[in-house]
Amino acid sequence: MRIAIIGQQAFGQSVLEAFLARGDEVAGVFCAPEKAGARPDPLRVAAEKAGLKVFQLPSLKGEAAENALRALDVDLAVMAYVLQFAPQAFVNIPRHGTIQYHPSLLPKYRGPSSINWPVIKGDAQTGLTIFRPTDGLDEGPVILQKNVDIGPDDTLGSVYFDWLFPLGVDAMLEAADLVVAGKHSEVEQDESQASYEGWCKDAEARINWHAHVDTVHNLIRGCDPAPGAWTTVNGTKVRLFEARKHLARRFEDVTGKPGEIVSIGERSIGISVQGGVVEIFKVRTEAGQKLSGAGLADTFGLKPGMKLGTDAPAPAPVPARIAEPVS
Repeated sequence: MRIAIIGQQAFGQSVLEAFLARGDEVAGVFCAPEKAGARPDPLRVAAEKAGLKVFQLPSLKGEAAENALRALDVDLAVMAYVLQFAPQAFVNIPRHGTIQYHPSLLPKYRGPSSINWPVIKGDAQTGLTIFRPTDGLDEGPVILQKNVDIGPDDTLGSVYFDWLFPLGVDAMLEAADLVVAGKHSEVEQDESQASYEGWCKDAEARINWHAHVDTVHNLIRGCDPAPGAWTTVNGTKVRLFEARKHLARRFEDVTGKPGEIVSIGERSIGISVQGGVVEIFKVRTEAGQKLSGAGLADTFGLKPGMKLGTDAPAPAPVPARIAEPVS
C-alpha cells in the first residue's frame, strides 16, 4: 500500500520503520517543526535517512497541508504520536482516510496523559486504540483495540515501553491492512463510558504525604519516568522513582507520622504515609543528579525522624512527555 505517516519521536520512527520493513511505499512523512535547541526528531531523521519526502509544517490546518497530502496520492494516512490538530479536510484526503493511535482503551482516558492516569488511579488494565480521527479530541470511531494488564509495581515507563509501544506499532500495521482491504469495522465510542483527563505535569505530580499509601505509591509509579512525582528535601525539589509499598497490618506496625523518614537501607529510604510505608530506590534532584534512596539520605544528611515536603517551592511547569527511565 502507499501511505503517508504523520507523527514524531521514537514511536513515529518505529511505525515508519515497520511499514518500510515489510515493503509498503511511504510517499511522505509529516513531522511537527522542531524547536530551536531541541533534540533532532527521530522520525524526521529516519525519514530523511530513507530518502523520503519530509514536511515540517507549523500546522496541519489550511491549504499548505492539504495540498501536500493530496499531491502524495496515498491510500492511507497513519497518525503515530501526533500532537498537532488534524482537521477533517486533511484526514479525509487519502483514498481510505486516516487512522490514529491512542494509548488507552477509548473512550476512557481521552487526552494527552492517557498512560499516566490509569496507573495513578490504580487501574489493573489499560490498552491501546486505533481509531478514525475526528475534530473531537480522541472521539472518533474505533477500528481495533488491544488490552494491557497493569501489574501492582508497573510504572508509566514499563507499561509504555514494554507493552503499549511495541503493541501499538503492530496494531497500526494490522489496522492499516484491515482498512485498505475493506475488512475493518468502525464502532462508535460509548459516551456514557467516556472520560477526559488533561496533562499530568508538576502540579499533579506533587506528593501529599498525608494521602493513603496506595495513592502515594500509584502517583510515583504513574509519573515514572515523567514528569516524576516530587517532594522537597531541605527546600530542594527531588523527584522519586522505583517505589515499593509496605502495608501496615496492625496499629503497632505504624512507625512514623506522614512524610517522616522511618528507615534508611543500603539502597533505599522508607517514608511513612497513611496505611504503611513507601520505599524509594531512586531519585533525581532539581540539578539533575541521580541518586539511590540511600544516596539521597547521605547527600542531604537525612536521618530517621526527619520529614519530607515541609517547605515546598512553587512548582515549575515541565513537559509531561515520556522520557527515558531514570537509571
